[in-house]
Amino acid sequence: MFRRKIDISNPGKTAQKILIAARKTFARHGYSGTSVDEIARRAGVNKATLYYQIGDKDTLYANVIHQVLGNIAQSVAQAVATGKTPEEKLRAYILFVADAVDKNPELPPIMMREVASGGAHLPRVAAEDMASVLTVLLGILEEGKEKGVFNDVVPFLVHAMIIGSILIFKLGAPIKDSQIWLPEDLKARDKKLPGTLGEEVADMVLKAVKKYDR
Repeated sequence: MFRRKIDISNPGKTAQKILIAARKTFARHGYSGTSVDEIARRAGVNKATLYYQIGDKDTLYANVIHQVLGNIAQSVAQAVATGKTPEEKLRAYILFVADAVDKNPELPPIMMREVASGGAHLPRVAAEDMASVLTVLLGILEEGKEKGVFNDVVPFLVHAMIIGSILIFKLGAPIKDSQIWLPEDLKARDKKLPGTLGEEVADMVLKAVKKYDR
């Protein structure tokens, strides 16, 4: 049960050390493959301290995800506000999300495991964080539709395009690069991104949602 929510903006030194260890362990082994003993060992604390500072395994997992998604949820609206048009706002949204993933490399494996498991261990607080982020995206898409610059699209599908592209590219690139058996014609088409991943995803999504004169 999620019993305790840490102040994600200012966790104590010991709590932060535990959360960092937990994040790395959950990313490497997943929820089911992670033990509290392993997290305590990585953090350099005993289990009693871990339980006192944060809580049980479910609470640890919830706080690990909430620390990242909560910060994104709190800051994404501010990032989007820098845009003057729906197109600029959508680009700012995507660049912010891509940057957040870059700064939190443990997030992709954790979230992809949740997707694969059907959200089996996804805590409510994380779902609420994701809903807050999606609400910002919905507002951008609605504004774009009302102003006649965006098509009438399914918001969750656009969200999947953004998050799926970023997460799969980040996780798949090392696998692709290590597979020497890939056909030469496929390798020849594998080019470095001309811009950042966020910029490339933003260009792709804007092409998909924008209305064009026919």
